[in-house]
Amino acid sequence: MKERPVQYFSDEYLERAKELTPDQILQFLEDFRTLYSQQHEKCKLISMKVEPSLLRAFKTKCELLGVPYQKQIKELMQAFL
Repeated sequence: MKERPVQYFSDEYLERAKELTPDQILQFLEDFRTLYSQQHEKCKLISMKVEPSLLRAFKTKCELLGVPYQKQIKELMQAFL
């Protein structure tokens, strides 16, 4: 089992942390989760049914914007969370 290092916080840091609002704490946790999950998780192959016309339109719009369509799907999923 890989041991994780212990993190120590300065008194100044802990005092500043006490001043955070619940929204700021949630944003920090969400940012950390997003950053951590992008670095350590492997992608999972999924399968889903989509109407062909919707998929064609989505791919066309992504192509016009110069964005890979699968990347755009992932970004939409993250934005939804």
